[in-house]
Amino acid sequence: MLSDYIERFVAWLTDERGYSPHTVISYRRDMDEFASVAGKNLNVKDINTQVIRNFVYSLNIRNKSSSVARKLSALRTFFKFLEQENLIEKNPMGAIARPKQEQHIPVFLSVDEVFSLLEAPGADESFGARDRAMLELLYSTGMRVSELVDCNMAHLDFDDEMVRVRGKGNRERLVPMGDPARRALKDYFIQRETQVRKRIQQGKKFDGEAVFLNSRGGRLTTRSVERLIADYGRKAGIDKPVTPHVLRHSFATHLLEMGADMRSVQELLGHASLSTTQKYTHLDMVHLMKVYDKAHPKARKR
Repeated sequence: MLSDYIERFVAWLTDERGYSPHTVISYRRDMDEFASVAGKNLNVKDINTQVIRNFVYSLNIRNKSSSVARKLSALRTFFKFLEQENLIEKNPMGAIARPKQEQHIPVFLSVDEVFSLLEAPGADESFGARDRAMLELLYSTGMRVSELVDCNMAHLDFDDEMVRVRGKGNRERLVPMGDPARRALKDYFIQRETQVRKRIQQGKKFDGEAVFLNSRGGRLTTRSVERLIADYGRKAGIDKPVTPHVLRHSFATHLLEMGADMRSVQELLGHASLSTTQKYTHLDMVHLMKVYDKAHPKARKR
């Protein structure tokens, strides 16, 4: 039955591919949606192109093209798993075209807006040092919010100013953290040590591995970080939504504006494909046009 193979697929994603829990949950949700349309009791050998097209049609009725593309990506991975396990003879996804997606230019902050955001956490606030270090590390490294909350003390190398980041597909990369982030982290660790010592004295538990702790001594969650950053964005007077991903976009955009090459930015962001990084070329061209209009004698606006 299809539902049984979905369970095997989820186990394969976790045990063999090393996908993160968040990604596995998303894949399971997408596959459960497919099973609800195709039929949970359907034999995988009976799934043909028409079954897939019926599913795509149902998706197009109520989803954006980006959502359809993501769900079909999960389906392609599922049938790749079935092929690898010799559970099907022919992959029905071969004749399914990838949906065209609208090209959205990522939202990013100006350098001045980033600096205002970094200054938003007050030094006199209970977790001001922690939140400043969190913001500095996000902007300094361009890491994803999931990578930030998963960061352990052992991943930080203060001597070489590097951080070991575990990204999608359990892939690891080394990213420079920069001196401002290093100083902010060391300031936060004074606060963190006080928090940990107090919990030990009170006989309370704490997460000794996690870099960023919440008020209960546990690891910060992605939702908490997203909420904190949105609050600091409003406090800094930034008139656009501020999220961890917006900081990641800002990191990439500012690097390109300062002359970094695309391949280096790809490595720093942890993108498996250069095409994923190339969306930032649109932003870079906007910057280049502004420079051109300002600097070229024949391009100046009168």
